[in-house]
Amino acid sequence: MESISVLKARQGQIFQKGSEKFDMTCEKKSLAGAVSQRACVFCGSRVVLYPIADALHLIHGPIGCASYTWDIRGALSSGPQLHRMSFSTDLSETDVVFGGEKKLELALYELIEKYSPKAAFIYCTCIVGIIGDDVEAVCRRVEARVNIPVIPVHSEGFKGTKKDGYKAACDALFNLIQRNNPKDIPSPEKIPLSINIMGEFNIGGETWIIKRYYEEMGIKVVSVFTGDGRVEEIAGSARACLNVVQCSGSVTELAKMMEKAHGIPFIRVSYFGIEDTADALYQVAAFFDKDPSILEKTQEIVRREVNQIIPRLETYKRDLAGKKAAIYVGGAFKAFSLIKALKTLGMEVILAGSQTGTPEDYEILREMCNDGTVILDDANPLELAKYVIEKDADLFIGGVKERPIAYKMGVGFCDHNHERKIPLAGFIGMENFAKEVHETVTSPIWDLVPRRAGKLRADAVALKPFLNK
Repeated sequence: MESISVLKARQGQIFQKGSEKFDMTCEKKSLAGAVSQRACVFCGSRVVLYPIADALHLIHGPIGCASYTWDIRGALSSGPQLHRMSFSTDLSETDVVFGGEKKLELALYELIEKYSPKAAFIYCTCIVGIIGDDVEAVCRRVEARVNIPVIPVHSEGFKGTKKDGYKAACDALFNLIQRNNPKDIPSPEKIPLSINIMGEFNIGGETWIIKRYYEEMGIKVVSVFTGDGRVEEIAGSARACLNVVQCSGSVTELAKMMEKAHGIPFIRVSYFGIEDTADALYQVAAFFDKDPSILEKTQEIVRREVNQIIPRLETYKRDLAGKKAAIYVGGAFKAFSLIKALKTLGMEVILAGSQTGTPEDYEILREMCNDGTVILDDANPLELAKYVIEKDADLFIGGVKERPIAYKMGVGFCDHNHERKIPLAGFIGMENFAKEVHETVTSPIWDLVPRRAGKLRADAVALKPFLNK
């Protein structure tokens, strides 16, 4: 593969540590024609809201938008499964001309009658924003008749990026919370030693792992935003003492709203990797320092889990030491944890990028990465393929859109996005991650793939006599 030239307008969003002054450009709209790996506003909103298992999720728009949400996530539920079904108003050309409000209203009545959800979220897509349907008015009419929260989600795709979808979801969740907490009534009494887990979506059952840690520490989990979520729990979340935010890009805005409205402070944590999982538990224990037994229990949990996992990680590390990994994820906060986790396995990170990173995020990435590491914002397939090959990566960690890039380049792939089915959070998640990385990187299949620089051309020449027969 020959090296490609980087688009001039994209040069400020690509940085190689050690070779130039750090001046990262980010938080801007994707360059037209660059075929960004980013998702749209609607995608951002559904990522946050869809795991609420007892709510109806209705997409107001063409059927194509709904196909993207058809049970492609590993967000599990311990009860209702309504979130795994995809509903759409399936707007046609006639609806675009004459409006889709009547179709939306009828669809809501039919679905609410059939499935008896605890709330309904209505997702506005691009076409709805263009034709001007008054979705809020429809929601008010339906809510008055069915007596459940019917909440519009302003997620028209053309309005921005996936990050703007997170904001739309936070607005919808705050709308739900405030129905239990009107402005003229003081915030409810707090539940002692209680938290909300935020930015955790129960991929492969990760919420259950994290909740067990906190419950063993003596902490009450009031609600989870939104893995294995329930409408009633989220509506009552203002009674928690602390918000513990994992996926900071998706729900930090909601945490700020709750801090302002209900005086609930928040901390940022991660549950990926040994270091960050332990740190998350210790931060919560430090917040509730008036009860020393919580810290004692936390120390016991961390000691027990680390002692169990370290010997097993060492067996993987023997084969993985010195291998090279590329990371491209949605939020940069996840990249921080992945870099630490890969270092625990003895691996080197040669590329780190995100779709929604901030200047502060990229400054942290710069400090964490070694000289020569490429740092990318809002990358496209050609750029990712270019650096994966040039840096001779052994592993690519990303999501569903990065998988084909890795396999086409002959590089092992690890899915760290919402499509996966196994938990990678917590101490047991670190072991699952190490096992998957080890199986992928050491697979004998890569001995048959011309993935080293210059090897493709040499192999083609060597094989030519056989291909001509």
